[in-house]
Amino acid sequence: MTEILERDAASGAMASGRRVVDHPAWTALKSAVEELRPWQSPDGSIDFTADGAPDPRAAEETVRRVTAAIGELSPLLPHDAAYHRALVADLRRWSEDGFGIPDFLDSLLAFQPAKNRADGLQHLVVFAMYTQNGNPDRNLEAVVLRMVWPDWLAELEATRYDNPLFCGITFEDFTSGYDTNSAVLFPETIAVREAPERFSWGGIFCDREAARFRRVTEAAVGLLGLDLPDDIREMVGDQQRCEQAFVLWDMVHDRTHSHGDLPFDPFMIKQRQPFWMYGLEELRCDLTAFKEAVRLEADGFGQGRDVQFAVLFDRMFRFPVTGERVRNYDGLGGQLLFAYLHKHDVVRWTDNTLKIDWARAPQITNQLCAEIEKLYRDGIDRPKLVHWFAAYDLVSTYLAPHPGSRWAKGPDALDLTLPPRKLVDDVLPDEFPLSMFYEALAKKLKHVIASTKGITAARAGRAA
Repeated sequence: MTEILERDAASGAMASGRRVVDHPAWTALKSAVEELRPWQSPDGSIDFTADGAPDPRAAEETVRRVTAAIGELSPLLPHDAAYHRALVADLRRWSEDGFGIPDFLDSLLAFQPAKNRADGLQHLVVFAMYTQNGNPDRNLEAVVLRMVWPDWLAELEATRYDNPLFCGITFEDFTSGYDTNSAVLFPETIAVREAPERFSWGGIFCDREAARFRRVTEAAVGLLGLDLPDDIREMVGDQQRCEQAFVLWDMVHDRTHSHGDLPFDPFMIKQRQPFWMYGLEELRCDLTAFKEAVRLEADGFGQGRDVQFAVLFDRMFRFPVTGERVRNYDGLGGQLLFAYLHKHDVVRWTDNTLKIDWARAPQITNQLCAEIEKLYRDGIDRPKLVHWFAAYDLVSTYLAPHPGSRWAKGPDALDLTLPPRKLVDDVLPDEFPLSMFYEALAKKLKHVIASTKGITAARAGRAA
């Protein structure tokens, strides 16, 4: 009966058509949060002895404004009522205890968005948290989001890609921590007194991913003179269609971290490994999504073809030239994919024009996926260090290591009396530098990539 009531309440909230961000209390909430954030230390506490610190009574009043706004907005979201009650209690306790390191464990446990993945359902989320690939400090943040869960995706999750914790989401509005490159809402980023035994949800903003993908891909295609098939050109120009591709890609990618022949903790939590190991794991998950997308296309799902090109273009055009070069494992995966396809004559850079053999691209991309899967399967029988070297050999078959690399010289160049984690110190920050092709592309795309900071579907039309 409780589940029926929650579902009915959620449906009623959606049917009313009331947007949280249109309510005056949302503006008041954002204002209060933005006022409080600069007072916080990196750990989320407020040091009232620091220069520029507020009077404690001012901080208490600001938190009262936050809780009052949540109280006004919560009736619009009856499915989040228990979470909002716990949230207000956590905020009040933080204030009453003198604004030490914040603890939002009770409200985190009360927030259960994966239990009701109704398409279009709104959530108002407030936590002290860092935003991955965004703000590293645990500031108070507020975000209004919507669930993305169309019927076709729900059917695929139920029948092929079981992932009960995954939440596809889009932005409605947010505070400063999300005016960044962050495209995720993960519970492990939230300030709590102790980590729960297990997390019960994880959200990825497919609208930001899609908008970023479209802007960078359009720029890269123009710079490289790439001739796209008509349907893919249409896809790149369609925000909604790209969002559908990314939410499917994300769902399959996310579950792949715990599926397959895994010789290690799939999320590599609290492990120190060479960054190419992280790069191969992320690429494995993306290429698994690609492989499944090929199958879905054959089964009549149009989103399958879109996912294939989203993976190829995002990995080849954006990943290698985004961010710093220090242990850039996502960049490494993109470089490896491009080099593999180039080695097998699927991509050609001739006469300053990029050409892709569209017919062979699925086969050869799946071939790289198979090579990584074999590496993993064989790795179960290897010592850790031997596995790291086998992975290095795979990557260096297609990417030239730095000339000064000790790892490239082989085991004899390393002090093998040290434990493996100490040998990670011998890995260069940029063990596999950019090729000349990517060095040139990075210079031409850097301003476009910088312009995607904070991008959403609503902001996607702004000039790059």
